[in-house]
Amino acid sequence: MISKFERFIAHRYLRSSKQEGFISVIAWFSLIGIALGVATLIIVMSVMNGFREELLGRIIGLNGHMSVMTKGVPFTDYDKIADEVKKIPGITAVYPVIERQAMVLYKNQARGVAVHGIKPDDLKQRKMVADNIREGALTSFGAFDREGEKTYWGAIGRRLADTLALKVGDKLTLVSPEGNASAFGTLPMQKSFYVGAIFEVGLNDYDKGVVFIPLESAQTLFKFPESISNLEVFVDNADAVAARNFSVKATIGDAFHIYDWQNANNSLFNAVQVERNVMFIILTLLVLIAAFNILSSLIMLVKDKTRDIAIMRTMGATQKNITTIFMITGASIGLVGTLVGVVGGLAFALNIERIREFLQKLTGTELFNAEIYFLTQLPSKVDMVEVMVIVVVALLLTFLSTLYPSWRAAKLDPVEALRQ
Repeated sequence: MISKFERFIAHRYLRSSKQEGFISVIAWFSLIGIALGVATLIIVMSVMNGFREELLGRIIGLNGHMSVMTKGVPFTDYDKIADEVKKIPGITAVYPVIERQAMVLYKNQARGVAVHGIKPDDLKQRKMVADNIREGALTSFGAFDREGEKTYWGAIGRRLADTLALKVGDKLTLVSPEGNASAFGTLPMQKSFYVGAIFEVGLNDYDKGVVFIPLESAQTLFKFPESISNLEVFVDNADAVAARNFSVKATIGDAFHIYDWQNANNSLFNAVQVERNVMFIILTLLVLIAAFNILSSLIMLVKDKTRDIAIMRTMGATQKNITTIFMITGASIGLVGTLVGVVGGLAFALNIERIREFLQKLTGTELFNAEIYFLTQLPSKVDMVEVMVIVVVALLLTFLSTLYPSWRAAKLDPVEALRQ
């Protein structure tokens, strides 16, 4: 139990005086250092968490958790296989798709794109796309008979539309690498489409390089007669995809290849995790440096208060009292610094996108280039468990930094101290 005497003396030592001005400055720098270290840790870890969640959510939202494909034979019985997979516990949706590369041609411009052939009703259930339509509507997506002519309407990303100066209703041409033999050699397949919707999901590579077209037209363009390239499977828990993978394989047998998002993006997410761990270690060193400042300021304070300590000892203060006084002094700096850092870090992390936009307007420069960072916004996700770990680490480092100065103060010989 901390006595009033110990608290009073500790708080008295925290208040600066003319004789202790230099020590007080070091204590203030220690407090600011811990606050900055804790705040930086919270901000950086929140951004790393947000980046991983955004990346995972958007990639999975467009590609599915698992992909089922045949082993070198046409995937013609996909409806039957899809029905079997849907019955497996934990599977939330199954969509037949065709995924291939093609070339977009529009007004003498050409761009390579990833084409996703999908049924209109299935695309409407893709919330990542359906909830991010910026122009047009998914009701325009599909194959329609108009004025005796069958027309096909697709959906493209916002950045691709801006690059090619496309708008809803414009007609473009897709050129497939799959060709038809002719007297003049192999001619590439071409098919015309109208832009029915423009989406913006927030992933730069998808917004500028993905085109959705109706499944039946993709079957013709890429020469998949009554077949598909793969089934996209969504599960109830992305982190439990390995268990769902095993269940799907047990249900449909070994005649199919099954790839999940962890296999497909393993190196990417491992790199994010490694970077996250390294950043935590590096930024913790900032808090450690601030803790060393507390150590040095307390050592100087003990040296400066040698006669005071001796007088207190002769008046009946025990070694435990002296130890507690200096531990409270150092711990108070660490506690206040940690609290300031937590408040500042949380405030910054929760409003980081607004701060980014403000700084961009203030400086006139782009601080988060989507071409480089893959996402169009700076993500942030605060993990309160992680915040608590940061708080505990900061307080622990602060507490450890007070042990040696407090022990040194308690071991002072009152007689020798008064002789000095």
